[in-house]
This record gives sequence, C-alpha cells and structure tokens, in this order.
Amino acid sequence: MRDIVDPEFASYVDARQGKWLRAAYLVYADLDRAEEQLRHAFTRLALRWGRVDDPDVFVQRILYDAALSRWSRAKPPVLEEDDDSPVRSALATLSPVQRAVFVLLYLEELTEFEVADVLNLSHTTVHGHGLAALSQFRTALGAGDDRDTRRRDWR
Repeated sequence: MRDIVDPEFASYVDARQGKWLRAAYLVYADLDRAEEQLRHAFTRLALRWGRVDDPDVFVQRILYDAALSRWSRAKPPVLEEDDDSPVRSALATLSPVQRAVFVLLYLEELTEFEVADVLNLSHTTVHGHGLAALSQFRTALGAGDDRDTRRRDWR
C-alpha cells in the first residue's frame, strides 16, 4: 500500500469531489450511500492513478454502475419525512436507470452518446430513458408535458 498520496490525485479529488457528491446524491437519493460510493470510486481511482486515461469517465462508471446494479433496482430511494424538496420528490419517481440517465444528461450535460458509453447502454435506450425521465420528472414537478401544449397549438 502506498503511504504517500500523489499530489495530482489529491488535487483532482479536491477539485471534483463536490461535483461527484452532488451527482451521486441525486442518483442514490441518500447522502450516506452517495458518500460511500464516492469513497469507493476515489479509492479505486487512487489504485489506478496514472494508468487511467480519463479519471472523470472512470469515476462516472463506478458511481453509475453501482446505481444500476440489481440490488439498487430492488431498493427504491426513500424520502425522509421532513424532506419537502420537490426536486428530490420528482427524482424519487424515476427508476434507477432513468435517474442515472437524467442526471448524466441534465446535470452533467453529457450527450446521449456519452451517457450510453458511461452506462454501457445503446444510444436508443439512453434516448428512450431520457425522454421518459424528463416527461415523468416534469409531471412530478407539476409542470406537465410540454409536448401536449405544442400539439394543441398546431390545431
């Protein structure tokens, strides 16, 4: 085991941990689990530091693979009783795959092709989950589906 932390790795973690924790929290809907998964991702990255081409993609894959595991799909996010955040409530209505796609597309602003690569899904699967997640998210927030209003405007 290494006793000295690579300064470049430490700098990377300092610069990115806030971004990754926010994304993991939105995907897992549980701060403890998000922190645990992020520590796991950074630990694995530390062991491979210097041999990883793109540390962001490496961390993304670890965070989102765990979110899409069979165990995560069986356990829906639980909202705390005192949590009245409409965004968290809306995210809780999404399936784990939809949440992961939604966060990658709209929070991390990746393209559908990049999301497909991170999640190891086809582009069309990502596209379908992205559309469904956005529609369901908007409905849960009370914003409705804007496709219905556009259709009415054409008539």
